[in-house]
Amino acid sequence: MNGDPGTGNREPLRILFLCVANSARSQMAEGLARELFGERAEVQSAGSAPTRVNPHAVAVLAERGLDVSAQRSKSVDDIDVANVDVVITLCAEEICPVVPGRVERLHWPMPDPAAAPTERALDRFREVRDDLESRLRQFGSERGLTAPPRT
Repeated sequence: MNGDPGTGNREPLRILFLCVANSARSQMAEGLARELFGERAEVQSAGSAPTRVNPHAVAVLAERGLDVSAQRSKSVDDIDVANVDVVITLCAEEICPVVPGRVERLHWPMPDPAAAPTERALDRFREVRDDLESRLRQFGSERGLTAPPRT
């Protein structure tokens, strides 16, 4: 980990969320992590075949008061992995992007909510948002990035 945890003087943890299109799961993870971790983390997301940010991802985060409308889909090829501490892949059914180099890797498999039938789309996006938030709160608590979860 960056910095000295004993003194509280540590550099932000540099987190990269990856999926294929960088349109839904990784975008929601980026927005939620920025909100939850603040300056304690530098957060970015990318994909192996980036498209555009899914409007449902923007909508379900807006329900929580988060505005991610300025986020854009990015290619993993544009990321300097040497400046990343942790890569979290979010793919489930599809093949996740791979990044070379020495970096901590976590895999949180989640179904792509964009693949849901139209009539279930918002519900699926909400389910993934809530799952991401829960995992991020746990991750943040373990890494000293957030307060421990309430019981």
